[in-house]
Amino acid sequence: MHEQPNEPTMIFSIHEDKGKEMKTILTAVYAALKEKGYNPVNQIVGYLLSEDPTYITTHNNARALIRKLDRDELLHTLIQSYIDS
Repeated sequence: MHEQPNEPTMIFSIHEDKGKEMKTILTAVYAALKEKGYNPVNQIVGYLLSEDPTYITTHNNARALIRKLDRDELLHTLIQSYIDS
């Protein structure tokens, strides 16, 4: 019988990882829209309200990136973040 040394247990939070992924994607999409001369907030809001991907530029793969996110989950996270801050 082998005894394991006392090591701290690593805890991984899927929710925390998703939040980081959302932030990374939104930051990249925001930057791509800004680079192309769009108002990033207006464009992202338009996309979230309509789910029409043409609100998001294809520049720097932004459109494909934002479509990786679940819109309802993103809205939930954004509102929760706003309320918590």
